[in-house]
Amino acid sequence: MKAFVTGGAAGAGRAIAERLRADGYEVFVADVAGDPPLDVTDDTALIAALESVRPHVLVNNAGGGGHVPPHYPQATLEEWDFWLRLNLRTPMLATQVALRLGARAVVNIASSAGDETGAHVSPEYAASKAGLIRFVQALDDPRVSCLIPGLIRTERAEHEPGAIPLDAIAEAVVQLIDRGGIVRI
Repeated sequence: MKAFVTGGAAGAGRAIAERLRADGYEVFVADVAGDPPLDVTDDTALIAALESVRPHVLVNNAGGGGHVPPHYPQATLEEWDFWLRLNLRTPMLATQVALRLGARAVVNIASSAGDETGAHVSPEYAASKAGLIRFVQALDDPRVSCLIPGLIRTERAEHEPGAIPLDAIAEAVVQLIDRGGIVRI
């Protein structure tokens, strides 16, 4: 079985890729810092990589921007549009291609920032993650699921109280591959 993990070179993506390898998957890591590097916001490169790998499982983990200033409304159109593209449009495209290629499971990694109400330091990040959650709900395809984690214990949040350990994220992804749905952790 083949798995395609976007944003799999570090943090949660690396933990997910390592867990899938340990479970017997042949894992392709799609990341600008990967080997080979792949910018998942490059539509042509992303489509070509997915068509080449033909994954059984896709994990749309690439994302970010919630902590990267400037934020909307101070950010320029190009700055906030990049985060919308990375966090919402790219996973939608990857999901579309993977399903066309016959993937049996697609797991989208959202964020509690998109599942909450109220102010957020990065409105563009929260809106894109809310869009990703709603995309999965609206698609209503049992092959497509969504993980909605709170703060993940990556290098930048390793001392944050209550941060979710990387192995818990990887375990939740494996469970979603097997049973689908939407899971908040």
